[in-house]
Amino acid sequence: MPVLSNARMRFTVRSLSGGDREGFAGVESTTVSRISENPYAVLVRDLMHRPGEMRELQLQVVVPEAFGNAVIAVPEGSQLKVDARFDSLHDGILAAIEVSGTAKAECVRCLIDVTMPVKVEFQELFAYSEDEAFDYTVIDEYVDLEPVVRDAVVLSLPFQPVCQKDCLGLCPECGVRLLDNPGHEHEAPIDSRWAALSGLQDLTQDSHDANDSPETQEEKS
Repeated sequence: MPVLSNARMRFTVRSLSGGDREGFAGVESTTVSRISENPYAVLVRDLMHRPGEMRELQLQVVVPEAFGNAVIAVPEGSQLKVDARFDSLHDGILAAIEVSGTAKAECVRCLIDVTMPVKVEFQELFAYSEDEAFDYTVIDEYVDLEPVVRDAVVLSLPFQPVCQKDCLGLCPECGVRLLDNPGHEHEAPIDSRWAALSGLQDLTQDSHDANDSPETQEEKS
């Protein structure tokens, strides 16, 4: 159900009958209550339509569901620190936001679990108008930071996280983590096409060794 602006709600209520008006007022009250209970929602009543006014605040919010993907994400239930500055403009509220927290990931090279700091800064305008030109709007004197924080955090995460830049990955033959075993190596496999010649070489070497033995030398003398 789309959220209606205050102006649109007032207009709709005037056009309804008495019984319908009471029911619609209940819907409006529920919508406002739901927004105000959102931990990401910030009341900006004191800034609205007052260009030049400014307010700063800090929030500690819980991630409602993982921000990210199966490889790297800020996990559900973890804490995010949000430092925000709100500036009142003619067409809305400009939010300058810095978000910091911790993401958990799996190194794409060696597959170990890693923890990575997350820090992202961005700005977003919450418009008074519901014009399609604006992505976010002020709703019932509140700005909801959750969608903008989520999008900014997700876009800041590395596409291919690694435990460290010089991670060597895993041994392709046995799966050993190469950073833990710097001298790890395997004998080069013998090409099957040369296996027969290798056997012949061994026989030739054995023959030479037999001819050079002391017993053979005595017989020759």
